[in-house]
Amino acid sequence: MQLTLYTDISLRVLLHLAKEQSDIPFTIGYLAELFAVSRNHMVKIVNKLGKGGYLNNVRGKGGGIYLGRPAEEINIAEVVLLMENNTEVVNCEKNRCHFIGNCKLKTILNQATDAFFSHLRQHTLADLISNETNVNVPSF
Repeated sequence: MQLTLYTDISLRVLLHLAKEQSDIPFTIGYLAELFAVSRNHMVKIVNKLGKGGYLNNVRGKGGGIYLGRPAEEINIAEVVLLMENNTEVVNCEKNRCHFIGNCKLKTILNQATDAFFSHLRQHTLADLISNETNVNVPSF
């Protein structure tokens, strides 16, 4: 399974905010530039994370973006599931597969996806930033 760029950037935004732990809020413009995505794309990410309770988005003068809860309370699997529209690895019906009814591929891949999310459920945002001295933000 490959995460979308939307989810990837979402996790990186949360990581950055958790790592910096600043009293000064970050702006959408700053985050968009930092992660080399359009401002419009960052607005969508920040809004969805805000609606999910992961960010506090304060509008107006002195406003900005903060973590919505402590890093220890932000579960990685929950964030990925919020941001990903579809976690299905294969769609047999869409592709008009000739093996429907006689194939276990979808079952096996669904079990692998369940294991993937089970592992992610064991980790929080705090786990991702612990014991790190510096977070390097790669360019995309």
